[in-house]
Amino acid sequence: MITRFLPAALAVTCALTTAVTGPAHADPHTPATLSPAQRKVLIDATRRFKDVDVALAAGYLPTDLCVPGMGWHYVHPGLAADTAIDPVRPEVLLYVPGPHDSIRLVGIEYFQADADGELKTTTDRPTLFGHPFDGPMTGHEVPAGAPPMPVHYDLHVWLYLTNPAGQLAPLNKRIICP
Repeated sequence: MITRFLPAALAVTCALTTAVTGPAHADPHTPATLSPAQRKVLIDATRRFKDVDVALAAGYLPTDLCVPGMGWHYVHPGLAADTAIDPVRPEVLLYVPGPHDSIRLVGIEYFQADADGELKTTTDRPTLFGHPFDGPMTGHEVPAGAPPMPVHYDLHVWLYLTNPAGQLAPLNKRIICP
């Protein structure tokens, strides 16, 4: 079922910052988390994607590789190429193997290409509900022959699998790839 990834969707150079309501900044030693109302918005928007066939029909394309700590990335090329972050339309859905050869939704990821492509500047860092994205970071490894992924920002949200490191941490140690 896991077939091809459309790396060109992530190779597009797009950027605008996004701010959606204020942050819930707390103790810097406490992992970042969404408010119950923010979490509900995201769950209501993505619950249907628990059925991977619904995600495929909506335009999300699967990757070939399971990334340790993240799982399989199903990327929506149109949303990845978009110039805005929409909380109810994540660019990436994160799946892991489930029971009986099923695929299980564990989280979502927001992606934004860095406007200037510079690792040293952060003036275009996007936010989600006031939480800053991770980055800028270099592009990750892509399949042979695919265009390179641009310098970018991303934010992982672990909605359907608890992450011991925090709801908005980039990696979830509970995800081990086969």
